[in-house]
Amino acid sequence: MAAGNTIKMEQTQKMMITPGLRQAIMILQFPTLDLNSYLGQQLQENPMLELEEESDQQDSGSLAVETGSGENENMFDPGWQDYFQDSSDLGFLEPEKETDQDNSDYENYVRQEFGLTEFLCDQLNLVINNTRQRLIGRYLIGNLDENGYLHVSVDEVAVSLKATREDVEETLKIIQNFDPPGIGARNLQECLLIQVNQLNIKDKLLENVILRHLPELAKGKLSSVAHQLCVSFEDIQDIARFIKTLDPKPGCNYSSGDCVKYVIPDLVIEKAGQNFTITVNDCINLKINSYYRSIWEKEADSKVRQFLGVKLNAAVWLIKSVEQRRNTLSKIANCLIALQQDFLKYGCEHLKPLNLKQVAKIVGLHESTVSRATSNKYVQTPQGMFPMRSFFSAGLNCGSDKETSAAAIKESLRKLVARENPVKPLNDQEVAGIFAERGIKISRRTIAKYRGEIGIPPARQRIRY
Repeated sequence: MAAGNTIKMEQTQKMMITPGLRQAIMILQFPTLDLNSYLGQQLQENPMLELEEESDQQDSGSLAVETGSGENENMFDPGWQDYFQDSSDLGFLEPEKETDQDNSDYENYVRQEFGLTEFLCDQLNLVINNTRQRLIGRYLIGNLDENGYLHVSVDEVAVSLKATREDVEETLKIIQNFDPPGIGARNLQECLLIQVNQLNIKDKLLENVILRHLPELAKGKLSSVAHQLCVSFEDIQDIARFIKTLDPKPGCNYSSGDCVKYVIPDLVIEKAGQNFTITVNDCINLKINSYYRSIWEKEADSKVRQFLGVKLNAAVWLIKSVEQRRNTLSKIANCLIALQQDFLKYGCEHLKPLNLKQVAKIVGLHESTVSRATSNKYVQTPQGMFPMRSFFSAGLNCGSDKETSAAAIKESLRKLVARENPVKPLNDQEVAGIFAERGIKISRRTIAKYRGEIGIPPARQRIRY
């Protein structure tokens, strides 16, 4: 059979993710802060978008849809006209009228709080007059982390600044006498000793414990430390209490406010009588810019029309994707309210077992969609702020008629430990016995596992004298 080239038509079906669909999936996954940042970027790049003010927000479903068969309309998604706002202005804001009223923001007159670097540099300028030593001091201060620790060696600083080791050490000692006490230390032991020295405490036993036995103190092994140092248990107990009064992170309280990260809830669930209301926290609302829409409708230049047409289609798809995200979150939130009412009313101990598959089946969405919609999202509830995923918890068959969620067990465990006698804390077997008395059969190993997951140390490390 001779080899040759032939042309053959074949019909196949396959799944393809279009750029628009990829964008919709990305928007669904965004938490509120990231979504607003992304929408702000799109607002700058797409002239067909403009910010919708609160005064002119409308329900897009109530707008009349123009049905035209013209060439302009057929080029785009049939639903794009739903998002045009019938506004008489051309997208520009009327200049504000001058008034005698002072609209100044009084917060502008409030002195900005200094961060750690500025605070230390102010002290440096007051104490050191030598220009060379000031340069070394600023270099050292600039290499402190947010907790006030120095992570470069004296030799590295000397080489970088072509200074002598003695000058660097002298400057560092000056900085270590600044406020806050403990600043400029190279490790925890040095940080604590600096604070002890500033208090003019001369105690060899205290210095010995700080230098050599901090890990044992952290584990609650006071008896072992007392035995090694041949002192009484009460002496080590007093030292442990004193060390707890010192600050292991002296620079933390002076960190710049710009580094503080806030959580903004994506959903707000509020109690209204016997029911709950849901608010999707959308800070930015977009609409189609009527001015550029009119240019697109009347423009004769085909290139301009094509450019604006592409931007118009992108704008419509973006607005639809945001609305779809809002609808999806509302559906899932309504489902969570119906299934987790006891949690919303009484707290984490009443959280029921629930998984993504159950919610997906109820709301009529794919499990992966529910997973994307609930990831990295936070919900403000009457019980406080929670990650959206905290509504989902694995079930634990504890021998009772109803399953108990792992999250409810962990919350009960946390409360048990908070109320225990600090001199004789509960061990895992005793905790398992308390749960058994409540009708929840759970093994000691499971208690140990859950205790570790919520950051509770073993009983021997929780002893407080």
